[in-house]
Amino acid sequence: MRHNKAVNHLGRKSGHRKAMLAGMASSLILKKRITTTEAKAKALKPYLEPLITKSKEDTTHSRRVVFSYLKDKEATAELFRTVAPKVADRPGGYLRILHTGFRKGDASEMVLVEFVDFNEAALAAGKKEAKKSTCRSRSKKAEEAPKAEEAPKAEETPAAE
Repeated sequence: MRHNKAVNHLGRKSGHRKAMLAGMASSLILKKRITTTEAKAKALKPYLEPLITKSKEDTTHSRRVVFSYLKDKEATAELFRTVAPKVADRPGGYLRILHTGFRKGDASEMVLVEFVDFNEAALAAGKKEAKKSTCRSRSKKAEEAPKAEEAPKAEETPAAE
């Protein structure tokens, strides 16, 4: 039974697990997108998201707290300079996990972990979809009206010739 065991130990001792998560978090901050296994990605999300929330407040104390987790000066600087201003208005949910398939060697589920606000393709698609959305009742009426008009015109044109 696994009552009250919320942490996935990932088959590692605590020191190894903390070092691995710190390295993965630093790589994600610097590269904005990494590929890893599903279990590691699910462990990374609750590790990194509180640090991103902490980075919204740029104080010496918050920088020191974040550095104590990441253990990487460049990643900490990047988090406070570029990532934090871009996610300043977002209340949470900074990371996206996308399933990419299975690894060939051991059939492990592989995923792509990325920042939500740094994927330009998804942001552009989201903006286009936002422009199209209207009330449901209007869109149905608007679609039905042209279809009704187009059908008789198509029938009238052959008869007119």
